Amino acid sequence: FYEKLGFQFKEKTADFAKLYVNWFWIEFVDIRKLEETVFKKQVSRDGGLGTSDDFLHVSVDDVNDFYQHIVTLGLTPASEPQNFRWGRREFIICDPDGYKLAFFKKK
Repeated sequence: FYEKLGFQFKEKTADFAKLYVNWFWIEFVDIRKLEETVFKKQVSRDGGLGTSDDFLHVSVDDVNDFYQHIVTLGLTPASEPQNFRWGRREFIICDPDGYKLAFFKKK
């Protein structure tokens, strides 16, 4: 999924993965194997995967072109590109676990 969006793996093990696109990166960690109790408490949630109201925001050069590109790849965004009052044009897509990514460009 993330590779289709243009992310590239920089690190990948059984318990950890780091993917980059431009200057932005995402780290995936198996929280069951974390030893740091404080960090483990901060990242665990009762709601399960993808239930957060948070979004990952990723800037792209052209929102409309990127939207068309991912649709061509067979991915299904949750919304079409639109202008928002906060000064960005963006659309949303959810990853397979339900986490929300907002691809945007400032107007």
